[in-house]
Amino acid sequence: MEKSISVEERIRRAEEIYLRRKNLNDTQNRTQKLPINDNKKDIKLLKKMIMQILICVCIYFLIYTIQNSGSIFSENIINKTREILAYDTNFVEIYETVKNAIITFNQNIIGNEKQEEQPKIEEEPKENKDEEQKAEEVREVQNQDAIGGAEEGQTEIPLTQEEQDIQNVKNTTTFIKPISGTITSSYGYRETATGTVPKNHTGTDIAANLGTKIYSSTEGEVVLASEEGDYGKHLKIQIGEVSIIYAHCNNLYVKQGDHVTQGQEIAEVGSTGNSTGPHLHFEIRYQERTVNAQNILDL
Repeated sequence: MEKSISVEERIRRAEEIYLRRKNLNDTQNRTQKLPINDNKKDIKLLKKMIMQILICVCIYFLIYTIQNSGSIFSENIINKTREILAYDTNFVEIYETVKNAIITFNQNIIGNEKQEEQPKIEEEPKENKDEEQKAEEVREVQNQDAIGGAEEGQTEIPLTQEEQDIQNVKNTTTFIKPISGTITSSYGYRETATGTVPKNHTGTDIAANLGTKIYSSTEGEVVLASEEGDYGKHLKIQIGEVSIIYAHCNNLYVKQGDHVTQGQEIAEVGSTGNSTGPHLHFEIRYQERTVNAQNILDL
C-alpha cells in the first residue's frame, strides 16, 4: 500500500506544480513576443530603405531631365537672354526725359491755376487797342530786321537728343580715322545672322586684317583696359564728356591710367569676345549716350 501523504505534503506538491506551470507560461509568452518585436523592426527598416531608394530615383530623374531636356535651357532662350543683357539701356536719358515731363506737367498745372485766379480785365476802348496793335507790329518788323529778315510762318524744328550730342561732340573734340578698312556693320538696328549678335548696334564695325595697328582717334586718358565681356579685349579712352570704345582687339598696347595722344598706336585688330571675324568695333559716346560715329567723321 502506498504510504499515506500528509496534508502539508500535498499542499507543498500542489504549490510546486503551480509554480512550474506558471514559469512555463511566462517563458512561452516571452518566446512569442520576441518575434513580434523583431518583425516590427524589420518592417521599419524596410520602409526606410524604400524611402531612400525613391529619393535617389527622384534625384536621378531630375538631373537626367535637366541635362537632356532641350526646352528648359534651349539655345534660343540663352541667345535671347544675351541680347537683353547686351542691350545698352541709357538710364541717364530716361531720367532726363521723365524729369522734363514732370516739370512740364507741373508748369501746366500752375499756369492753369493762375489763369483761373486772374480777375477779368475790363475791355479797353477800341482806339487804344488799335494803337497797341500797331506798336506791336512795328516791334515785330524791327525784330525781323535785326535777325536778318526771317520768313513769315517759318518755325524752328527742335533737335533730337542724338543730334544735340553730335553737335556737342563736334564742338569739343577733333577726330581722325582709327584704321582704314571696310564698314561691315553700321550704327543702329541691324539684322543678325546669329542670335548671339545684338540687333541694337551701338558702334561701327570696320573690318581689317588680324594684327592691323589701331591708332587713337583722339587724345585722352585710358579709363578702362579690359579683356572681359562681349567686347573681348577693349579700351575706353575719355576726353572731357566724350568717350571712345575700341573693342574686339587682338593685343592692347596701353593700360588703364595712361595718357595717349591723337594718332598713337594703342592696339591691334582682333576677333576677341562676341565677334564673327577680325574687325574693330569703334564706338563714340557723349555723357555715356552712344552716337553714330559716321555722323562725326568719315570712316
